[in-house]
Amino acid sequence: MKKRRTYTAAADRKQPRVHKVTFMLNEEEHKAVAYYLSKYNISNKSHWLRETILTHILKTLDKDYPTLFNEHEMRR
Repeated sequence: MKKRRTYTAAADRKQPRVHKVTFMLNEEEHKAVAYYLSKYNISNKSHWLRETILTHILKTLDKDYPTLFNEHEMRR
């Protein structure tokens, strides 16, 4: 029986991934990533990397969003 393929939300929105990003890890970093993936049974490493990186970026952008008042004025 043929295994059914599941599609991600990005594929459903007709947004193909056309930009390639490449980076290198040293031996310790690679071992840490491999250990994490095996410990938490993550089978799709590229999906996990995209999700992890973009989550961090979006949280940082949300935190740095400009406000009408600075932090000191809001705490008064």
